[in-house]
Amino acid sequence: MERLASVCVFCGSSPGVRPIYAEAADGFGTALARAGIRLVYGGGNVGLMGRVADAVLAAGGEAVGVIPRFLMNREVGHHGLTELHVVETMHERKALMAKLSDAFAVLPGGIGTFEELFEVWTWRQLGLHPKPCGVLNVGGYYDRLTEFLDVAVTEGFLQPGHREALTVETDPATLLAALSGGPRPEKPNGLAKI
Repeated sequence: MERLASVCVFCGSSPGVRPIYAEAADGFGTALARAGIRLVYGGGNVGLMGRVADAVLAAGGEAVGVIPRFLMNREVGHHGLTELHVVETMHERKALMAKLSDAFAVLPGGIGTFEELFEVWTWRQLGLHPKPCGVLNVGGYYDRLTEFLDVAVTEGFLQPGHREALTVETDPATLLAALSGGPRPEKPNGLAKI
């Protein structure tokens, strides 16, 4: 795979209840900037969305936001970005984010984040794009989801190859390396499984 120029990050407009989520967003944003990879995300200035964008910008990277006009106030559109695209619908938002990105990374989030993950992963399964999809499993947040996906394979509703197309990692740098198709850095002792 060619070098990644941009990664679309889906994550919560809430910070979650544990500080580890914000720390992971900061870590992933910093890793993107250090690798010279542009962030593409939902354009908000709140929750993990705002944290990852701020981390990219603080580390000297580029952050591109895409936000529907009706969410500019609710998600408090981030006005300090490299670029902010204001679109009319959620469909336009997701289509533009996908077009601007070479890969997709999912951090903790709620129902909107889940929907975005499953949509881009489904698009890959259907052959609509070849872009890597990965999940940053922070503090075990996605453990039950990954277990359920394995059940779907066992029960014959998800092909093993399609399950394997979704990378799940616990470390920001390791996930980024996996999305880039390069060698994964060694995990320091004491990190969670995966």
